[in-house]
Amino acid sequence: MIDLIEYLSGNLHLGLIVFLIFTFIVSGIIKGFLGLGLPSTAMGLLTLVIEPIHAISVMVAPILFSNIFQYARSSHQYKTYIELRVFALCIIVSIFVTSLFITAYPKSLLTIAIGFSMVIFSLNQWFGFKIKIGPSYSFQVLIGTLSGVLGGLSSIWSPPVAMYLIARDYAKEDFISATGFLFMVGGIPLGLGLYFAGALTFAIAIQSFAALIFVLIGFRIGEYLRSFVNQQTFRNCVLVAFIILGSRLIFEGVI
Repeated sequence: MIDLIEYLSGNLHLGLIVFLIFTFIVSGIIKGFLGLGLPSTAMGLLTLVIEPIHAISVMVAPILFSNIFQYARSSHQYKTYIELRVFALCIIVSIFVTSLFITAYPKSLLTIAIGFSMVIFSLNQWFGFKIKIGPSYSFQVLIGTLSGVLGGLSSIWSPPVAMYLIARDYAKEDFISATGFLFMVGGIPLGLGLYFAGALTFAIAIQSFAALIFVLIGFRIGEYLRSFVNQQTFRNCVLVAFIILGSRLIFEGVI
């Protein structure tokens, strides 16, 4: 594994630099093409070469700012905030508390959490697990807290969020607005928790913002490719890759 601090020391091998740039651009392409999958893609590739805690830390800026961009472009901002403010509060609190102690968790737990999140995300996208639920705040508290714990351990909290929104029958535009909002509000406490835990240093913060540049480049490419590539085929290839990478991480964490 490579320590991210080496990024700024000039000791990083050129091949690894190219791989990292490739990772962030590809993650951005998938986000721009499908509207989701940024942390899942990046974490699956980053953990091949760097420690899970460092991978989670470097994803803070890309997660936060890409979703600020997504939420800002939606047309249902106030409606989304009113409907999901309890859900958002639970995400904020649980992500912050979970990430605050991230350096105390065994590496195997973080690795399994990342892999589990990727596999569940992929299966949910394929099979569309759907349970009808009402607008009760109790569901928002339960699923919001679960999302935050998963996010604090892995930086990936989209599976419970997506399942909840699908169960509520959110329309396409409302779904885009809601995911942007709930991923955006989670990015701030994730960064704060990692900072207070000592995992998000100044050097890694710089690297995180550098990663954001390549993610945004990929994002624009992904938006452009939507018109030329069959979305279902591309989506299926991405999900297969997620399951392979996620399963590898689970296996690595268990053994």
